[in-house]
Amino acid sequence: MSAAAGRGTRAALAYPFAGAEPPVGGTMRVAPGVRWVRLKIPGPLRHVNCWLIDDGDGVALVDTGMDTPDARAAWDSVFRGNLAGVRVTRMIGTHFHPDHIGLAGWMCAHQNAPLLMTRGEWLYARMLIADACDTVPDEAVAFWRAAGWDDEQVAAMQACGWAGLRRIVTPLPLGFTRLIDGQRLAIGGRDWRVVTGSGHSPEHACLLDEANGVLIAGDQVLPRISPNVSITISEPHADPLGEWFASIDKLRALPADLLVLPGHGDPFTGLHARLDAMADEHRERLNALELFLAEPRRAVDAFAVLFRRTIGQDMLGMATGEALAHLRRLEREGRAFEEMRDGVRWWRAT
Repeated sequence: MSAAAGRGTRAALAYPFAGAEPPVGGTMRVAPGVRWVRLKIPGPLRHVNCWLIDDGDGVALVDTGMDTPDARAAWDSVFRGNLAGVRVTRMIGTHFHPDHIGLAGWMCAHQNAPLLMTRGEWLYARMLIADACDTVPDEAVAFWRAAGWDDEQVAAMQACGWAGLRRIVTPLPLGFTRLIDGQRLAIGGRDWRVVTGSGHSPEHACLLDEANGVLIAGDQVLPRISPNVSITISEPHADPLGEWFASIDKLRALPADLLVLPGHGDPFTGLHARLDAMADEHRERLNALELFLAEPRRAVDAFAVLFRRTIGQDMLGMATGEALAHLRRLEREGRAFEEMRDGVRWWRAT
């Protein structure tokens, strides 16, 4: 995010629980019938937010964190503490990323709870878990080399294998209940509407309680960072950034004064200002990248324009995906074109 965009967003957002967060292994009430759980996750994000919605004699759980010892211990503490004896009535996953559904299968099994997800997210999760193996597919290696990775970068990724997802995601149930955009869920006598978006993931589900002014946003809207929007090996010719812009336009139709409960960061108000800032940030990146493409460039060359930090091996995959998403959007807008030379994709402004 540019400095100007960052200052504008901070000025427009308000954080009603600033300085407060749930205790480790505990909960914190943030809205009528809604409690907040914060779990540690490895990596730069450091935490993920999960939400408990009162549902009769139990609670509906939205997202779970990764399958890690810390997360399991935290949930054990939650259900031994002030939620002792309370059952999970349903397990709702906003999207397929492991920090959000890593323990969904475990929770469903232990709580005898049904899993609710959109079809796109459930199928993606099932596919990626099923595809996990020790050997990296040749298609993936070709994808990385086409983006400009060198031999050392490819070898480092190959050494990680292709089964990382299985280590942090418990097996999902074989069946699920489908969430559909616009669908109404009655949870605890309150009406929650499913609002889907894409770009960060294929069919991300947000939950809107318009009567009480609450939006459980998952990763579709985050307060301080822009969610990763990437092209992956699964859909190498997709336009996720175009889908992201369309989703921002869709979410602008929601009330501006909602309390937004994000997947990472703190609950905030100022939804429209945050949507505008995220769109502006990506537009600024696209404009800068178009100028950079006066000479042919690879995806890895675009890092210098798109990111404010050096990209190490740990972030190489995500950075590559995001660079490709921006390059594809320029192509779809008629501002750049791509050509393949010796297995490497080169991009140039039109």
